[in-house]
Amino acid sequence: MLEPILGSKNKERILLYLRIRKEGYAREISRFFGTDLAPVQKQLERLENGGVLYSRSAGRTRLYGLNPRYPFLGDLRSLLDKALAFYPSEEREKLTMTRTRPRRKGKPL
Repeated sequence: MLEPILGSKNKERILLYLRIRKEGYAREISRFFGTDLAPVQKQLERLENGGVLYSRSAGRTRLYGLNPRYPFLGDLRSLLDKALAFYPSEEREKLTMTRTRPRRKGKPL
């Protein structure tokens, strides 16, 4: 939906993912959307170099999030929220659902 403005589908996916989930790492984002790792890493690097994202180390993992010091963060958040409102409901639910515990043995999906 925002691909014409942002120039990349992966960039849109990364920003939406980080808007909803607050933080994430490259492999997690690429697995979530079923894309290759290299383009996601490239877009994360570009967004970080542009000041849109921050990154921090957590052990051997590099976590990314929206930069709170980015001057247009409020506008970016509202744009992402509006775009998310036009996504199909099942994709919205998939993005917003966070599982933190393993599923109980024998519980149906």
